[in-house]
Amino acid sequence: MSFKGSSGKLFLKTLSFVIFIIIIKLILHSFQIEFISITTFFSGIIAANVFLMGFLLSGVLTDYKESEKIPGEMATILSAIIFDLAYFKKKAIMPGHSAISLKKAVDILDLLFNWFDKKFKTQALLEKLDELNEHVNDLEPAIQVNHVIRLKNEITNLKRIIIRTDTIRDTDFISSGYMIASISTTLLCIALIFAKPDPFYETFFFISLISFLIIFLLLLIADLDNPFNYTGSRNNENVSLYPLERLMKQLSDNQIK
Repeated sequence: MSFKGSSGKLFLKTLSFVIFIIIIKLILHSFQIEFISITTFFSGIIAANVFLMGFLLSGVLTDYKESEKIPGEMATILSAIIFDLAYFKKKAIMPGHSAISLKKAVDILDLLFNWFDKKFKTQALLEKLDELNEHVNDLEPAIQVNHVIRLKNEITNLKRIIIRTDTIRDTDFISSGYMIASISTTLLCIALIFAKPDPFYETFFFISLISFLIIFLLLLIADLDNPFNYTGSRNNENVSLYPLERLMKQLSDNQIK
């Protein structure tokens, strides 16, 4: 097992919360301020909390698995557009229009990285795609109609993916369910802090373990709910943009611009 990278950050973040709970628990125990008896109600509350977070986790995982495919789909579409336009430029097919269209397509790839970092607005990015679409229309007299239709379809598909990505990163999955999970986890941790340990070391161990489990699940759900939060310090489980980075390197190696 490796705790490097995003998993390590999430582990350490959870551990910091658990250590805080442990310190508070030890202080309360030293002053004998614990007043909540551990009964069978505890196991029921813990089971209900884990069930709720399991439901939320299954939901956000569906969006996350879909999100993992998005950078690859974007890279595939942009690659098809850019290399087609580069071919038209190379063959001197309406050289002025093809060169401008190619530059706009390559610029969109650059803008995608800024868009993921929220340095470029979604509407402005869609407008850039509309401009590219207009330049593709200008190429119609010099190339076959099926090439124009193919390029226009690829641009439309890219717009659809961008809109879908924007929806995923700006929409919380069942915000009320997440709010209930957050409240129940907080109250459960407070109850564990004030629980009477009997025997002390055994109960102390299980309190620490349960706290770690429920806090880790809650933080994991929060991270997975927005897999495109590259500007947020709280996110550890972001989707990799490697397919787009690889396309950028490929264009640089082939000197396409």
